[in-house]
Amino acid sequence: MSSVDDRSAWVRAMPAVFVLIWSTGFIVARLGMPHSPPFTFLLIRFLLSIACFVPWIMWAKVPWPESRQQFLHLSVTGILIQAGYLGGVWAAVKAGMGSGLSALIVGIQPVLTAIWLSAMHARAVAAQTPDPRGVASVSAITPRQWLGLLLGLAGLLMVVWRKLTQGSAMDHVDVVNMAFAVGALLCITTGTLYQKRFVQPCDVRSANTVQLLAAACVTLPLALLEVESVEWVPEMFGAMAWSVLGLTLGGSSLFYMLIQRGAAAAVTSLMYLVPPTTALMAWLLFDEPITAMTLAGTALTALGVSQVVRATKI
Repeated sequence: MSSVDDRSAWVRAMPAVFVLIWSTGFIVARLGMPHSPPFTFLLIRFLLSIACFVPWIMWAKVPWPESRQQFLHLSVTGILIQAGYLGGVWAAVKAGMGSGLSALIVGIQPVLTAIWLSAMHARAVAAQTPDPRGVASVSAITPRQWLGLLLGLAGLLMVVWRKLTQGSAMDHVDVVNMAFAVGALLCITTGTLYQKRFVQPCDVRSANTVQLLAAACVTLPLALLEVESVEWVPEMFGAMAWSVLGLTLGGSSLFYMLIQRGAAAAVTSLMYLVPPTTALMAWLLFDEPITAMTLAGTALTALGVSQVVRATKI
């Protein structure tokens, strides 16, 4: 009975543990990017993570996905979530965006996910029970969700505007780093939806390895185009070690398991805590300024995301 209770407690704690680990990802990017180009860093991270997973898989005799189709679906999610999302965040930070703002932009992901699922649910219901005029009888997006979306965007604009006008060399906004951050947002949103829709449950170790292999293949040519060399200073060693052991083996594995367990709603409901947590860490570690405008904008964004998430079961 005790082991069952312990397992149940761990399952309940998984979303919160995931969010805590996920928040450190933006800090690691800020710590490592002064000493490495983004895609070279990620390629090394992917290869080291694969080197950790493969012996584990062989020792535990973990089964691989059963079909070529599942290999393909896992590869797509790996390209989107590992290469696309991480590449966008790392490149944005390298281009001068602060850890707190990059976390805030990507933190809009639950809004996009919730709105998309609401629209798909309404479409499915409308197809089954159309009204006499043939018009969908269910609203795709509720007024509460629209309010949450507007609040979230308003909060984001408050933070972005300050960094456009008052940002420092390592904490500012421009067209380049904003494009990278928005690209990361679109990749994590699409990858999450794709994985939940197409990827069948399988062992997290073999699934993660397939995703990492696909991400490494996509990242390799980008890394070869980078001319900056890697500086193996203590900060770089620390960032790489935590990226592999904490973020990939820990955070990415938890992300996969939570989606497969149908606990995406729990993750999404906590995800809006990532930006303020990251902002606090960045302030403590890198002295990234937290002004009244930043706090107000972050709080408004969190409120907006929470309104959208509460209106949708994901």
